[in-house]
Amino acid sequence: MSRSTEPPSNDVVPRRGFANRSELIEHLSALHPDIIARGRQVSPIRGGRAAALEALQGIDPPRYERTRNYLDGAVTRLSPYLRHGVLTLAEVRNHALKLVKHPVEAAKFINELGWRDYWQRVYERLGDGVWRDREPYKTGYSARRYAAELPQEIAEGQTGMACMDEFARELRDTGYLHNHARMWLAAYVVHWRQVRWQAGATWFLEHLLDGDPASNNLSWQWVASTFSHKPYVFNRENLEKYTGGRYCRSCPLKGRCDLEGSYDQLEQRLFPHGLRAGDGSAEDDGVLGRNGDPIAPRKINSPFPKSDPVLIWAHEDALNPQAEVFRSYPNAPALFVWDDSHLRNPRAPYSFKRVVFLAECVEELPAAVEVARGEPSTLLAQAIARVGAKRLVVANSVNPRVHAILNQVEKLARVPIEVLSEQPFLPYNGPIDLKRFSRYWRVAERYAMGMGGGRV
Repeated sequence: MSRSTEPPSNDVVPRRGFANRSELIEHLSALHPDIIARGRQVSPIRGGRAAALEALQGIDPPRYERTRNYLDGAVTRLSPYLRHGVLTLAEVRNHALKLVKHPVEAAKFINELGWRDYWQRVYERLGDGVWRDREPYKTGYSARRYAAELPQEIAEGQTGMACMDEFARELRDTGYLHNHARMWLAAYVVHWRQVRWQAGATWFLEHLLDGDPASNNLSWQWVASTFSHKPYVFNRENLEKYTGGRYCRSCPLKGRCDLEGSYDQLEQRLFPHGLRAGDGSAEDDGVLGRNGDPIAPRKINSPFPKSDPVLIWAHEDALNPQAEVFRSYPNAPALFVWDDSHLRNPRAPYSFKRVVFLAECVEELPAAVEVARGEPSTLLAQAIARVGAKRLVVANSVNPRVHAILNQVEKLARVPIEVLSEQPFLPYNGPIDLKRFSRYWRVAERYAMGMGGGRV
């Protein structure tokens, strides 16, 4: 995909308090012309706590379980709000349980929430190691077989396959894809086109409103088989079933596309050297310990004196106006930073629709939150000095970028960091096996379902 090499304009001062969405978009267009150069699409999904709560009120856990695999099923579209901490997993789980007579009616819905908790726990262990193959491919090919770049016709939706092209357009235009469509598209990229999953993960992170390196990259690895026991594939019959045939009816390739055939036939064509077995046991023993480059997340702090002057850092992983950091210090100054280098990171650049969604979340933060633009640790250190803060207060995150910035703030400002956390998804801090989701869920399920006895 083409990338703008022009540096962003630095003569526009970021602000808050817009009369309407059009005014906000106009301001962001001037603030980020380099991002606009890659595409002007704005998602119909709006950011912010109000939109999140409206979506939350619409969930139907029993219907979700019955229909979630269908593209017109009762999916929730809560993932962008969970990604940015506008909603918490515990909050969504608790609401789901209130909607049903018996917890088992919400079991599958809560299981899906568990996947996000699981990915976050793995991310905490691996850090930027989520960008590297966690295990060998099980496809009969080595990693060298796969192309490093995503073909332009896939990104632009010009492959000639009606389904894949429509998925690509929906991704680009809305910043959202149904989970089944994500799996199909990822499998097509990796197994049919033999492109490295990292290229697809970067593409998704640019556009998905819920994109984060944990859920995104590790899901791509699950499809690719570098973090699962076998590659994920599908055929036309599977796609037609869950899409109502909407793409195949009008596809010029119907009856002769690459998805035709039984699963055995497809596997013979795609993996002629045979599938390599992987059971998540011996080969994975060190996968979550030795190979990543994590910056160890900070422990949740013991209470500091509430009377001390503090500065709150409102980072992109925690944009809930009712978050613990704001409840604990309701009158404290706070800062959100637009970091151009982060938004333009070639590994995971932000599309304009992602920037708009973030800005809409920031719009609903408490009035004390100011916005600035530049390098976060420098601006935070300057703000700490300006307001005479005794420490920096921050919402907990497993993101290694957040902790790298906090380390720099400590060096520059020489103040302690207070880390506050929301209600956890699992009230459990004992040992848990993260080699596979199934192992995690054996321990996590009863705690996630509210049957864990409250061990914290």
